[in-house]
Amino acid sequence: MILSRKIIFILIPVIAILDLFIFYQIWRLPKKVSAGPPKEIKVAGKVKVKYPQDFTIVMVGDSMTEYLGNSDEIRANLKKYYPDKSVEVLNYGFGSTNILSLQERLEKKTFFNREFRPILDIDFDLILIESFGNNPLSQFPLSEGLQKQNEALDKIVESIKSGNPRAKIAFVATIAPNKWKYGEGTVTLNPEQKSQWVTERVAYIKNHMEYAKTHGIPLIDVFDKSVDKNGDGNLIYLNAADYIHPSPSGVVFISQIIADSIFQQKIF
Repeated sequence: MILSRKIIFILIPVIAILDLFIFYQIWRLPKKVSAGPPKEIKVAGKVKVKYPQDFTIVMVGDSMTEYLGNSDEIRANLKKYYPDKSVEVLNYGFGSTNILSLQERLEKKTFFNREFRPILDIDFDLILIESFGNNPLSQFPLSEGLQKQNEALDKIVESIKSGNPRAKIAFVATIAPNKWKYGEGTVTLNPEQKSQWVTERVAYIKNHMEYAKTHGIPLIDVFDKSVDKNGDGNLIYLNAADYIHPSPSGVVFISQIIADSIFQQKIF
């Protein structure tokens, strides 16, 4: 254990340098070019907002999704697979929110630094639902919380299918947490508490994954691809400011897997 911690301390400055390089590469990506404003259309008698791009993707989640920002990296990766298509990505990632908040985002105007229209008022082609696993329902015992997560997902999926029948739904399992470093820099936890927090969060992420599998929903599995040989979240993908959110390398990693999975699973 002592040796592994020494390795972690050696890796931290290396990862920081790599993150600076990755951040610069992201900054150099082509920025989104406006194809004009969205327009109102009628779909099954209901007025919806239609974006002019060929594909409109809505990403929804907590701050793990929020960190993906304006999604230039996702668009750049999708362009490799769909060179003749334009893509709009709408980020509905709201920090410090859990799965129980998603229904409101679907149906009502919401406010997170700015106003967001109801998701179901948008004529989107694909919605990516992230696990919200880093904001578990800790007010409930674990088994009850996981049941409430499933019940919320039942209602969410049904609302999307009835509100936008042609849209595709995919679930996203975010990067894995690291039980040795979780929350450092933002919250004081002893090793036992870190392990407990990570165990709870992993339970919600894995339950999200299992729901997708049992309901025939495409799963974009970042989680399993982000673990190290010990089963912990690989530090290269975690922000050294808090070891919760994605680092610049993590943003690149998540964005690549999202684009790869959309193409490989023929979601479009």
